[in-house]
Amino acid sequence: MKAEKKKCVNTLTAVFDSVSENEALARIIITGFITRYDVTAEILADVKTAVSEAVTNCIVHGYRDKPGKIKMSAKIYSDGTLTVKISDRGVGIDDVKKAMEPFFTTDAQGERSGMGFAIMESFMDKIKVKSAPGKGTDVTMKRSIRSHN
Repeated sequence: MKAEKKKCVNTLTAVFDSVSENEALARIIITGFITRYDVTAEILADVKTAVSEAVTNCIVHGYRDKPGKIKMSAKIYSDGTLTVKISDRGVGIDDVKKAMEPFFTTDAQGERSGMGFAIMESFMDKIKVKSAPGKGTDVTMKRSIRSHN
């Protein structure tokens, strides 16, 4: 018997300015998108935190507080998997592997902890980062949103 191929059952795309106020907007958007799937409070909090970290990275590191656009796209599949992609077309990352190390930061003022990617990894099932200097960064995160009770 063939395994059932997972099917996309809902999609979302939002584009917003790279200003700090829109970090909260991204959290609200993803909340509205997934709550209809009867997610637990824990799963909702985890997804919102990961989205918040990804958007903040775009604002602080991707655009370095200069104007730009952030794109958030999300998909929910029939097997209960959520995929969220946060993209910027900012400065990009020279060394993704190094950037994903805990405590690594490009914040010259030292106000950032360098834990953004580690936080995303801890709250999501899988994270993939694709980046090129001068071309921007795409962070794709996956998480099962089905309760395993």
